[in-house]
Amino acid sequence: MPNAAAKATAYSLNHTPELAFWYGNTPYMERLTHPDSEFLKELENCEQNYNEAARYAPNLTYIGAMEICEYETKQKPLYANLEDNEKRFGKYGEIMPEDETIAFMDICDVFDIIWLEKSFSSAVKEKLAAHPLMNDDIISRLEAGHDAADIDAEVKNAAALPLYINGKVVGCARRGHEIDPNLTAYELLVNIANKASAVLSLLHLIKNSDMKPEDIDFVIECSEEAAGDMNQRGGGNFAKAIAEIAGCKNASGCDVRGFCAGPVNAIISAASMVAAGTRKNVAVVAGGAIPKLYMNARDHVKKQLPALENCIGSFGLLVVPDDGTLPIIRLDAIGKHTVGAGASPQTITSALTYDVLANAGLSFADVDKFSPELHNPEITLPAGAGDVPAANFKMIAALAVMKKAIEKKDIPAFIKNHGMTGFVHTQGHIPSGVPFIGHAIDAINADKMKRVMIIGKGSLFLGRLTNLADGASFLIEKPQPQKAETAVSKDEIRTMILESLAELAVNLKNG
Repeated sequence: MPNAAAKATAYSLNHTPELAFWYGNTPYMERLTHPDSEFLKELENCEQNYNEAARYAPNLTYIGAMEICEYETKQKPLYANLEDNEKRFGKYGEIMPEDETIAFMDICDVFDIIWLEKSFSSAVKEKLAAHPLMNDDIISRLEAGHDAADIDAEVKNAAALPLYINGKVVGCARRGHEIDPNLTAYELLVNIANKASAVLSLLHLIKNSDMKPEDIDFVIECSEEAAGDMNQRGGGNFAKAIAEIAGCKNASGCDVRGFCAGPVNAIISAASMVAAGTRKNVAVVAGGAIPKLYMNARDHVKKQLPALENCIGSFGLLVVPDDGTLPIIRLDAIGKHTVGAGASPQTITSALTYDVLANAGLSFADVDKFSPELHNPEITLPAGAGDVPAANFKMIAALAVMKKAIEKKDIPAFIKNHGMTGFVHTQGHIPSGVPFIGHAIDAINADKMKRVMIIGKGSLFLGRLTNLADGASFLIEKPQPQKAETAVSKDEIRTMILESLAELAVNLKNG
């Protein structure tokens, strides 16, 4: 079976504590229902500023400024043991500050939803112009700005949402329709932030793959947001909108949704297209979610911990034809959680790991690293959600014992050798296995690993349409060198024809 290859990845964060404070779903709903709550008063004092976020080991690991092996040696708690030096850029992407993020949202806005105050727009334009990925075409999209009085009027009279930097209003997000619930200022702010964060990772992906924007043939977007109006709530298309801003003029695109299983299904779709020859260079991208910001902040504040859910996460992966040198995505080793499989953790784990390996003639030991949900435990543990990656690795190890692949006493060693510590923001679809692909590609290319398994699981029941969960998985592994085709000379062809004719003559003579 033909396969596709993983050429490059990108992972970026947009540090947005004020968007989190005002429009993260937990504080946003608290402000609507209990505007004078102690939680909101204390939340501002728990903010992790940009310097701290850019010295925080999980963030640096995500953008490729720190290797996972180094990350796992760091002293805990990580939020209290920051790195000495701030790092904005890593080999995969960056941590963009909030002022540039808001301006970049305006750049990605084509319906005049985002308004910026004039002096703010002018000041941040100089910063964005110095960004290594922002060309003149992109910068030219930034508006000159509006008077502060006009922005204030939009907020007071037209249901616009104010945008803040350092507690000061620097712009607003406007509604797209007076009564359409899908085009409120909040819904459009969420969608534009999702789009802008994805564009940022797509720009990094193009750079990391050493390609031109016009070389991208197709874009698949796989976040958890929905774009549409009252007549078609989730019509999309984020993918094509993202490709437009990034300059991918030869690309088309579509959106793939599946909650946290969406990214893995999107990558399988991209690899299938490429392997079939339908598309050549397919970019899989996903922006992040404003509503997930400060999702667990209530528990963090209660325990006087930093509110760490302050970054919008995004990623990109470029899938290309298998050339015998790049790590391949095996299309003959795909895991799926079927409708009839059941919803127990053991059943899901078996369908996505053991069944895949058994069908491919492999064992658990043949996989260097398993990559399921990679949530940062410093975010989830205080909220009572446990260490999500550790729980997944324990389940895989227990399954390996059941299948007699390892002994029970070997479980701790299996988890250490085949698992990893989580390092990803709780952005729903963002942590679901995919953030390890960049590190995996590097390890495979350096002959430090041979094979990894990427696992995504989705909570479909959140949509109130089914009680089913979902999941998908695939293997990325070291490529098999392609055999060179041997050219046949004219003399060899003439010899083969003469030999065939001679054999035919003998056969005719003998009846």
